[in-house]
Amino acid sequence: MRSRHIMFLAGLAGAVIVAAGGFWLLSSDGNASGMRPDDGEFVALGETIYAEQCASCHGRDRKGETNWREPLATGGMPAPPHDESGHTWHHPGQLLFDYTKHGGQALIGDRGKSNMPPFGDVLSDDEIWAVLSYIKSTWPTEIRTMHDQRNGS
Repeated sequence: MRSRHIMFLAGLAGAVIVAAGGFWLLSSDGNASGMRPDDGEFVALGETIYAEQCASCHGRDRKGETNWREPLATGGMPAPPHDESGHTWHHPGQLLFDYTKHGGQALIGDRGKSNMPPFGDVLSDDEIWAVLSYIKSTWPTEIRTMHDQRNGS
C-alpha cells in the first residue's frame, strides 16, 4: 500500500512539473530578462516586498515550510524554500514570474492542487521581478550560474 502511495505522489509531482513546463512553453519565451540580481536598488525593493508578501509562507530566511516535500492533508504542498536547498533555481525565470503572477493553480489546472496564490492583483510586474531578483541575489555563485544556463543567458 505504501509503495502505491509513493508511486501516486511521484506521478502527481511529475504531472505538475509537465503541466507547469507546458504552460511556460505556451506563455513565455523562457527569457529571464526581468531578473536583475546585480542591481542593488532593485534587489533592495525585492527584499522589502518579499518580507511583506512572501516571508509568511516561504520564511524570512527563504527556507520554506517544514516538510516542504510532503503533501498536505488538505492537498497541495507546503511552501518550498527559495534558498539553494530548494528547487526554485531549477526553473526558468519566466516560469517563476508566471507562477507568482498567476498563482500555481492557474499553471497546473485540474491536474493537481497548488496553494500558491496569484499576486498579479497585489504586485506589479516590476515588483514581482524585483522579488525574484532578490531571491536570486541570495544564491551562491554556482547556483546562479546554473540558473543563468537554464535561462539561456
